[in-house]
Amino acid sequence: MPFYEFRATRRVEFNETDLAGIVHFSNFFRYMETVEGAFYRSFGQSVILRGTAEPLGLPRVHADCDYLKPLRFEDLVEMHLLVKEKREKTVTYQIRFWRIEPGPAEEVAVGHVTVVCVARGPGGVLKSQPFPADFAAQLEVAPASALRAART
Repeated sequence: MPFYEFRATRRVEFNETDLAGIVHFSNFFRYMETVEGAFYRSFGQSVILRGTAEPLGLPRVHADCDYLKPLRFEDLVEMHLLVKEKREKTVTYQIRFWRIEPGPAEEVAVGHVTVVCVARGPGGVLKSQPFPADFAAQLEVAPASALRAART
């Protein structure tokens, strides 16, 4: 069964905030990486793809985040990952962040991460290659309505 979305929640920790008392912008990139890894684990995969002659990796080739509202210490945030685009060697995720406690729920940020499938060649040189068929078969592009929709 292909997957196109995944949700995870976490509580904002004190050490993730800055002097203004809000989550430091760089932590959203850590959150995106965390939810991406959890997404892979949800269907038995990892950021290191095994089962091929050599393990394959999924390094990031692009990441961005737009900040809409602040997150603060002890806020509960939901991270909603959607598969935005899938190609032979790359996949792009949209990650939407929702503060769900304290309510009412509101979107606080939206980010994108693009990863490429690579093998390590002679001398450690990374070379892009197609995703393994079993991995690619488990990813499906989210419907356009899901990519635009508000939290449900």
